[in-house]
Amino acid sequence: MSIDLRELYQELILDHSKRPRNSRALEGACCTASGHNPLCGDQITVYVREEGDRLAEVTYVASGCAISVASASMMSEALRGKTRAEAEALVEAFQKMVTSTGETVETPEGLEVFAGVREHPVRIKCAVLPWHALRAAMGSDGGVGSHVSTE
Repeated sequence: MSIDLRELYQELILDHSKRPRNSRALEGACCTASGHNPLCGDQITVYVREEGDRLAEVTYVASGCAISVASASMMSEALRGKTRAEAEALVEAFQKMVTSTGETVETPEGLEVFAGVREHPVRIKCAVLPWHALRAAMGSDGGVGSHVSTE
């Protein structure tokens, strides 16, 4: 990755952490889950409102490092309007992208800024925490109202 591209990605992550999108509790959410990363102190609660099989809205309340807040912000934008199946596929693709070691993996469009996280293993948990909480909220990691931890 070129230095210019890396700097652009860092700027995008900082922008989302300083001005997070969709950061609020969501009244009328059908699903919620909370997560905690004790190594970094990151905490998040994810809220989902569905219309049929689509995620009409994904919001969150987060505190923590720039990586976790930016990941939550970008996740909330990327998932709006997706079906549950599309959301699950995006969660899988994101996790593979940030944890892959050498193999070529799909890079989810708009989320490639997090590909460099895999070079900093301690930051992987920060990036995936919102995604784990989303999965828990949708019931595929423990059910509605679940709590996840990246210990």
